[in-house]
Amino acid sequence: MSSKIFLVDTNVLSELARREPNAGVLAWSRTLSRISVSVIVIEEIFFGLAWKPNQRIQAWLEEFMDVHCEICPVTTEAAKLAGRLRGDMASRGETRTQADMIIAATAQINQQTLVTRNIRDFTDCGISVLNPFS
Repeated sequence: MSSKIFLVDTNVLSELARREPNAGVLAWSRTLSRISVSVIVIEEIFFGLAWKPNQRIQAWLEEFMDVHCEICPVTTEAAKLAGRLRGDMASRGETRTQADMIIAATAQINQQTLVTRNIRDFTDCGISVLNPFS
């Protein structure tokens, strides 16, 4: 099992909840016993489940999070760093979402690799990024 701590983005957690997840995501996940998940990702997942309810996915997520996830809160340090990241990007004409910059800041502060399909959303954020879909 890997000892490296990974912060998982919404699209990866959603993929794992599918009946037939992407082979690369599944292979990557089988090397781990625990992952980290930002509270931002939890909000995004439960927004999606409220918008399009799916009891199977909700039950799977609840159990998966209880057993395999370390939940990362949004700390004051992460909020400040996310604001600086987003402000720096905006000053260069690049738009990034508040949610993504909070996730990036959390990964940076905790020295975690962010696992996501959306590599471009996290370019120039000072973090390691892994796309298990490729």
